[in-house]
Amino acid sequence: MTQNIHVGLQNRLLLELAEKETSVFGFEDAKKILQSNNSATRHVLMNLTKKRRLQRIERGKYLLIPERAGQELHWAESPWVIVPHLIDVYYVGFWTAMNYWDMTEQIPHTVFVATTKRKRNLEFGNQRFEFVALSKKKFFGSVKEKAGKKESFNISSREKTIVDGLMHPEYCGGMAEVTKAMWNARKDVNWQTVIEIAEKVEINVVLKRLGYLLSILDIEGNISEKAKEKIKKSPYHYLDPIANKDKIKNSKEYGLIINRTKDELLGWMEY
Repeated sequence: MTQNIHVGLQNRLLLELAEKETSVFGFEDAKKILQSNNSATRHVLMNLTKKRRLQRIERGKYLLIPERAGQELHWAESPWVIVPHLIDVYYVGFWTAMNYWDMTEQIPHTVFVATTKRKRNLEFGNQRFEFVALSKKKFFGSVKEKAGKKESFNISSREKTIVDGLMHPEYCGGMAEVTKAMWNARKDVNWQTVIEIAEKVEINVVLKRLGYLLSILDIEGNISEKAKEKIKKSPYHYLDPIANKDKIKNSKEYGLIINRTKDELLGWMEY
């Protein structure tokens, strides 16, 4: 009798999740659907996980494996659906956003998520979620995008994606990848908005890198001059903070120590 009750509860949960087209849910969501106590809810979730109809993402968070996954029950849900259930204050950013906005053809194995809170990185299935903590002063510039019929998620705008890349190229595949993203997005972004965002984060080197890269890419005529006008006098900074620190030359114009050659930065470009 008890076995039949548990099977009935399992079927109820699977049916309601499917009817509501819910793929990611929490323990409290399951408890509400089952109208049951903590112990019974845990038992149902444990059994469905063993049967591989559910996959545990992290403590208290589960992914529904739909029947259409087939006998092997292999299923990879879109990260856009999963991320909003992992953290409240966030936006998808950096290299992941560059790929989403078609700024790069590279598909990063890591889903980069900007947040104001520290959160442990997460391995789930074939995906890795890396959480990058930003100060509240730098945490802005996201837009909402749709993920499927019902879900939506936050992602950095094209303009903020560029600024974040200049600020943290280590989360974007390096400065050459950021340079490529700027070129690929050159007709889709408002460069004046990029400059304004670069000013707003209040990191002088971001404006320096922006101006220099705009100049070597020769984007929109005098836009690099507009970026240069906003640069404050300060000690020299490295163009690429994660590359070899051997100096090639100094750029007095932009206040940068140039430690990447133009060929290294533009090697992806077809001449």
